[in-house]
Formats: sequence, C-alpha cells, structure tokens
Amino acid sequence: MRLENTPLHFLNKRLEFPPVETASEDGLLAVGGDLSPERLLLAYKNGIFPWFNDDSLILWWTPDPRMVLFPEKVKVSKSMRKVIRDGSFTLTHNTCFEQVMDYCAQIERKGQDGTWITPEMKTAYMNLYKKGYAKSYEVWEEGDLVGGLYGVDLGHVFCGESMFSLRANASKFAFIQMAKELAEKGYQLIDCQVHTDHLESLGAELIPRKEFVKILQGQLGVRQ
Repeated sequence: MRLENTPLHFLNKRLEFPPVETASEDGLLAVGGDLSPERLLLAYKNGIFPWFNDDSLILWWTPDPRMVLFPEKVKVSKSMRKVIRDGSFTLTHNTCFEQVMDYCAQIERKGQDGTWITPEMKTAYMNLYKKGYAKSYEVWEEGDLVGGLYGVDLGHVFCGESMFSLRANASKFAFIQMAKELAEKGYQLIDCQVHTDHLESLGAELIPRKEFVKILQGQLGVRQ
C-alpha cells in the first residue's frame, strides 16, 4: 500500500466516490468514509473495494489492471480433478459465513503481517451477509470445516474477498466448484482484485479496469 506523493480524496458522509480514473498508480482512490452496506455496495458496483490495516483510516482501492476470472475459463489441474473425483470434500453455501470470515482472518499467510480483516471489517461484511449480498462457500471433510471463501455477490459478478485452507487443496476446491456453479448460472466474472500466481494458476487474468467497470455496469457482454 504505497501512499507517498499521492493526492488523496477524503470521503465524508456523502454517499459517493471520486471517478476511478483519478486513482493513483497503485490503485488507491480515496480515504475515509464508512463501511455501511450502502457505501460498500456502491463501491463494489463501481470496481472499488476497501483494504486497510487496523491502525489505518479506511482506504479504498481500484487497481488497474484488474485480476478477474471468467468463470467458464477456470483451470482444473489433473491433481485437482482427482481430488474432485475422490469425493472427500463437500461444498455448502452460507451455512457458517462468520466462521469462514474468522478463519480467513486467523490463518497465517506467507509474507503477510497480521490481517486486514479487522473487527470493523467483519461487522461490515456480516451486515452485508444479513442483507443477502455477502456469501460464503464452505468446504467440509468428514464433518469438519476445512476450507472456504467469501465475497460480495452482485448477481452477475462475484467479488471474491478472501479464502482459507486447513487441508491441502481445500480452498482450490471451493474456488473451482464456485466458478463452475457461477458459469452455469451465467455470471460474467469473478473479481479477484489483484494478481497472484495462485489465482493465475486457476485461470484468472488481468484486464483493463475500464473493461472491468463496464462489465460491472452491464455495458459489456462476456468475452468469447
């Protein structure tokens, strides 16, 4: 999160964001505001998401280019096809959203110091969940929760937020099965926000922010 030499937009109580084109090279768009359901939904519908540490003001981001997965393009490796065939994992939806968020916050990740899923963020997404916008996918093995992910569902785009694994391949299983399900339902995109090698291995790719926002707003169809 680079902040130096960046002209910042400070949000107030008005429910609005500056144009995404005014973001810094790193994708930082604005500071402040709140995490109300109304502001969060406005943000996601315009390609913006919050990401900040617990000792920071609320930071709003809109990276360019944007990492996305076209659901029908999800890549399933030979090893993952075997995992799926074995049937040791089962997938559920929205059965324990809060627990999924807690695991995503608690699991240590390489190169990550602490978590951005602060109590404030947890409350905000629990509120979205109660309103039917935030959703979770849970992976079970012999009755135990072993993996999962959560995000914001806009009806044609699923905005992924975080995932976790307590067993090898559990989060991959959740992501792949979710992508297949969303493809069948006609979803246009899964928003992955920023590039990682892990997401790229699953079929995610970078597209221009301008194209991403047009898809969000229903101005572009699915790529062929």
